[in-house]
Amino acid sequence: MPVQLDEASVSEAEMYASRSNSQSTDVVFDREWAVSVARQALDRLAQEYELGGKAALFEALKSRLTAGEAAAIPYEELANRLGRTAVHLRVEVTRLRARYGAILREEVRGTVVDSSDVDEELRYLRQAMAA
Repeated sequence: MPVQLDEASVSEAEMYASRSNSQSTDVVFDREWAVSVARQALDRLAQEYELGGKAALFEALKSRLTAGEAAAIPYEELANRLGRTAVHLRVEVTRLRARYGAILREEVRGTVVDSSDVDEELRYLRQAMAA
């Protein structure tokens, strides 16, 4: 299950975390950590697409990664804008999500001592983002 991120959600989470007086320091820290790791992964993915000459494609498809299906721009509309078929864009989104997941896993792997803890830490990241 991908972590749902968009700029508004990240900004809201950062603002909420900084203003939160009712939550423990640990909860606020964990949420900030989760947002930071997810943002790093998204930034790395954007950089990869830019280096591959696909920055415009990334920007167009990012909403499919960060906003959830209901809020995302419909495939048909994106296809018309980009001059591609909706089927092709669905394949690109599948690749985008897979690469984001791999990068997120790499980022989390860098935060744990034992690489066998990555899956548990990813679950914790999702919980922290939802808190």
